[in-house]
Amino acid sequence: MRLSADKDCCAARSRSNKIIGVRSMLIRTYERRDAPAIVRLFYQTIHAINSNDYSEEQLLAWAPEIPDPDIWHSRMVRRCTLVAEAEDQVIAFAELEQDCHLDMFYCHKDAVGHGIGRLLFQAIELKAVETGIERIFAEVSITAKNFFEHCGFLVKMQQIVARRGVELPNFVMEKKLSSSGGF
Repeated sequence: MRLSADKDCCAARSRSNKIIGVRSMLIRTYERRDAPAIVRLFYQTIHAINSNDYSEEQLLAWAPEIPDPDIWHSRMVRRCTLVAEAEDQVIAFAELEQDCHLDMFYCHKDAVGHGIGRLLFQAIELKAVETGIERIFAEVSITAKNFFEHCGFLVKMQQIVARRGVELPNFVMEKKLSSSGGF
């Protein structure tokens, strides 16, 4: 798949990606209007995709309800937040903090396994390289670990985080970047 970026490296377009009949996808910078779709996608993805690796109790601790879009908007505008869109629908999003932490990376349940996440990560990686970031680190769910490994991340350690008094295992992973980007 080809990924091309214009001057704003937060914007990229895929012309060859297909997901459920979608012929093209746009990866672009977050806009205020995306917040309601993003919070729904976050909640639905956790409960649909992560249910194979986490208990119902853990899922409810992680995402007990759809988050408030206004609260999330105030956070997303302060970060490099990218959105993958197809047919005017948000199908994935990612947030990269200034300290190189990839805080959020979620794909719609129907987009998983169609290359959307890989293209979104390539766009995040391009943005990071162009801004001088030398590494990206993330706290990755059991479910997402294989995806991140395929993107070149290495496990630094396994950890247990607590959400609402419930323990959730995940992995601290890191990818060192080269000035040329790529996988």
